[in-house]
Amino acid sequence: MAEEKSFKYVIVGGGVAAVPPYERPALSKGYINLENKASLPNFYVCAGSGGEKQFPQWYKDNGIELLLETEIVKADLASKTLVSGTGQVFKYQTLIAATGSSVTRLSDFGVEGADAKNIFYLRELLDADELVTAMNVKANGKAVVVGGGYIGLELSSALKVNNMEVTMVYPEPWCMPRLFTAGIASFYEGFYANKGINIVKGTDGRTLEADIVIVGVGARPIVSLFKGQVDEEKGGLKTDAFFRTSVPDVYAVGDIATFPMKLYNDMRRVEHVDHARKSAEQAVKAIKAAEEGNSIPEYDYLPYFYSRAFNLSWQFYGDNVGETVLFGDNDPTSAKPKFGSFWIKDGKLIGAFLEGGSPDENKAIAKAAREQPVVESVEVLAKEGLSFVSNI
Repeated sequence: MAEEKSFKYVIVGGGVAAVPPYERPALSKGYINLENKASLPNFYVCAGSGGEKQFPQWYKDNGIELLLETEIVKADLASKTLVSGTGQVFKYQTLIAATGSSVTRLSDFGVEGADAKNIFYLRELLDADELVTAMNVKANGKAVVVGGGYIGLELSSALKVNNMEVTMVYPEPWCMPRLFTAGIASFYEGFYANKGINIVKGTDGRTLEADIVIVGVGARPIVSLFKGQVDEEKGGLKTDAFFRTSVPDVYAVGDIATFPMKLYNDMRRVEHVDHARKSAEQAVKAIKAAEEGNSIPEYDYLPYFYSRAFNLSWQFYGDNVGETVLFGDNDPTSAKPKFGSFWIKDGKLIGAFLEGGSPDENKAIAKAAREQPVVESVEVLAKEGLSFVSNI
């Protein structure tokens, strides 16, 4: 019989790797820049949010048992028991499920040749290491990036900076279709084309030569451990504003949580590092408050997305629904392009996107998205642009 261990709190997630938890955004940015490579421990949790870097010693010093390379294969929430792949049993009083997402693979779509050599994905540190090795071996070679989302755009930029010949392929009419309008996307596509990146949109059946193929076509929440035991919604585990699931003493945070987004009176699931950090913090505060007999405010999240590629940097806050207004200079050949977009619904500004903004300007669009000012005229708003939000 495998030994049984008991803990007051167990966090499931981040422990299947051979290294302590780290921040994934670095993998598609600095970590694959061969000239000026970011490396661990520089992006251990919580480096990105200005917190203390959690080295292996940090866990020891804080009385946390960090179990690496330990996969939980069974969770029995009724008996508060977890079982690892090697048969080890863990008992808990409170469980935080933070299992995140797994990368979507070409084989998930039944693509022919999906198991060929030199097809890469980017989700884990190991993926990034394999990609860096291939970039060195195939220096100045041909890279094909499948997918026009975050990973596709950031990787194409990194590969180009590392002197590879890059082709981006995606079926949608423009890049980042879940967030970008046609007007926003045309800037980035133009900018990338000017950098010598070949963009192939739609499905025209042509054959592309490649030394390496990198696939960035999304991710899926890992919830199979909890199937049939917890209420689900929108592909995730349904929680309240304190990240409590339908099962007592079981919390879910990050990608897998479908939670009430107060601002829009709607249940949402958000796949982003910002929400991963903030939801974890909210869950821990809620657990502590419950133990002390106190209460804390409900989670009140403002959606936030950002990306950096080449010398570009954009931020988005709020909700991207309703009518849109494009403002500023979105000419991809400009020396210092600076432009943005507002989303207006029911006469109010509810979303804002800005490329090339200063920290103060980014704060201003965040504040506007949170406060949702009334928009009298869309035409006037288009002319005013950033000055509209700087007066809020």
